Amino acid sequence: MSVIPTMPQSKIFTPVTIPTRAGQGLELRNRTVLPPMCQYSIEQRDGVPTSWQLVHLGSHAQGGFGLVIAEAAAVAPEGRISDLDVGIWNDQQATAWKPITEYIRSQGAAAGIQLAHAGAKASTYGWLKELEAVGKTGSLTAADGGWQTLTSSPSELHSLNPAVALTVEQIADSVTDWAAAAQRADQAGFDFIQIHAAHGYLIHQFLSPLTNKRTDQYGGSWENRTRYLREIVQAILAVWPQDKAVGIRFSGDDWVEGGWRIADTTRMAAELYTLGVRAFDLSSAGIGPFKGPSGPGYQIPLAQAVKGALPEDAFVTAVGGITDAVQAEQILVTHQADGVSIGRAALGDPQWPNRAAQRLGASLAAPAQYWRGRW
Repeated sequence: MSVIPTMPQSKIFTPVTIPTRAGQGLELRNRTVLPPMCQYSIEQRDGVPTSWQLVHLGSHAQGGFGLVIAEAAAVAPEGRISDLDVGIWNDQQATAWKPITEYIRSQGAAAGIQLAHAGAKASTYGWLKELEAVGKTGSLTAADGGWQTLTSSPSELHSLNPAVALTVEQIADSVTDWAAAAQRADQAGFDFIQIHAAHGYLIHQFLSPLTNKRTDQYGGSWENRTRYLREIVQAILAVWPQDKAVGIRFSGDDWVEGGWRIADTTRMAAELYTLGVRAFDLSSAGIGPFKGPSGPGYQIPLAQAVKGALPEDAFVTAVGGITDAVQAEQILVTHQADGVSIGRAALGDPQWPNRAAQRLGASLAAPAQYWRGRW
């Protein structure tokens, strides 16, 4: 493969710092991010990460990523997408995460975790071919251990078993769960937490008018629909160390008229920035059938819109359909985003950053043990 002529230092492979509320911030060796991707590999159904997470995440740290974010970790057992999900709702899970974070950092990457609650989209069969082959898709049956799901307000848009609306008291308990999960993430050694507010899961179910039909202080107006997220962020920041970074993943647009749109996202991002959130990852959709655009980099305009609405020190990442090194470099040099989240392409090649560095003429981060395989 020929080397693409570039400036002396590729933009992707320049270090960047995610600001924190105190201290020097979280420095990343480059601007590549491994986003959280569900692995559905917890066969004990206890949410405790295993050697799979160690090898999966560790191999991407070896592969040169600047920030490696662990898959969606449920803040409560009823918040799991499936019973094969990881969690961080108890101390046993936090303890099991610790050697994983230590290994990620030993390879030069920062260790992050996505905190999540699936809400109405919980209690499903994991998206594994083995389950699909025997007809096990959609909501878990009671015989297979399914549980009652919770949401902002009941909706048929999820095409799953009916969820029930959280009471105001349950909302308060849920906020406490998010904060407790953040404390455990700190104990587990994570440098960074990402709040999952995307893809039609619980926070998104509150944000979007498509799924939030409440008539109390958590529904109706924009201010009310965003209250749950605001309370979660404030509770997390009250317990998360000020010298560690906090981020959020948004569905930047529902792609449906009358839903959560990019203007709502930019407004919310600006408000969360004032509270102390400094990293923003822009995905989209997740409520009802997908009606948005597609193709390479189709979500980049969402990242660009949020970047334009925030101070320069915010770290905004683009995700979705980014597969090629030159494509990723172009996103950064044209100031559409500050970093790139490489998901599916990285599943096929954990060494994606190192291969991209070679193509762009940048320095490699491959482990010394792999010197024979340098490209």
